[in-house]
Amino acid sequence: MTVKRAPNGTYTVQFRCKDAEGRELHKFRRGFATRSKAEEWERDYKATRGQSMAMKFYDFLKIYEEDMRPRLRETTWATKQHMIDTKIKPYFGQMRMEDIRGIDIIQWQNKLINSRRSNGEAYSPTYLRTINNQLNAIFNHASRYYGLNPNPAVKTMKIGAREAREMSFWTKEEYLKFSEAMMEKPRSFIMFEILYWTGIRVGELLALVPESFDLVSMEMRITSSYQRLDGQDLITDPKTPKSVRTIKIPEFLNEEIREYLDSRQDVRNGERVFKVTKHYLAHEMKRGCAATGVKRIRIHDLRHSHVSLLINMGFSALAIADRLGQEAIDVTFRYAHLFPSVQEDMATALNESRGDDL
Repeated sequence: MTVKRAPNGTYTVQFRCKDAEGRELHKFRRGFATRSKAEEWERDYKATRGQSMAMKFYDFLKIYEEDMRPRLRETTWATKQHMIDTKIKPYFGQMRMEDIRGIDIIQWQNKLINSRRSNGEAYSPTYLRTINNQLNAIFNHASRYYGLNPNPAVKTMKIGAREAREMSFWTKEEYLKFSEAMMEKPRSFIMFEILYWTGIRVGELLALVPESFDLVSMEMRITSSYQRLDGQDLITDPKTPKSVRTIKIPEFLNEEIREYLDSRQDVRNGERVFKVTKHYLAHEMKRGCAATGVKRIRIHDLRHSHVSLLINMGFSALAIADRLGQEAIDVTFRYAHLFPSVQEDMATALNESRGDDL
């Protein structure tokens, strides 16, 4: 290292190095308070420029963001970044990538397990697993593309649970009882009507514009999704390519939507029909449940409720998946316990088929 003490008592550093593409660089910087600070800056610069795993975890996060952010939806990256900034970076930020060991991850996991939210509650098992998976993704990226060896995440046990909490949903009777409490507020009523009777996602609901509805054909076109991010309204593509779809609307709902749109002449083409956020819906659900005594579920559980309704009506996983904008195999796997068992019918049919030959 070429570190020298300047006449004014500060330190300067000067060196040559190569970047990741082999080009030679000449670097000079002055004004460091101590020799160790100057030497540390040189080490960090060389590690980052050469993409050496001697760089600090904090610096690798910048590379990880450059690699991954363009490939993800903005809302998806915002979720990942929040977890990184609040749960991962504070612990590992100043450690060098090559120095992080499995025991460091275990100690971080233990600290996370014992952490509490502002209301005193522990993090849910699924949230712990999600954070743990994000840390693993960072180390796996470093190992796969930047030569981190060994990968400290390989031999550590995961924390949390992969499966979400037990699925909740309303029966048709429960929903109809709940909807009575919504009728005094036309906007709330029609929003819950659309969610329950079509099964669309809340982000899809909040992105609807007048042109989304073809009231002659009784259809609703899903082409985008709404998110509130950093205080800004954000319209993005739907969750998956298959999510772009046209949904047939039952006649009664079609008329309810027509009446609501006719009453809202202030909503212009291209403007969101429902200019609220999911927090408004959560507040309204809390109000409706308190007024009717219906058990409280999440807003997303209305989508599960719609699936349960369709299954009870005898529709196939393939037909339901087309309506939801999902793959049939995902519907089959996630809602398998709701589909009626046909094992008894199979056994009876096989017995009858074999009976004539006995």
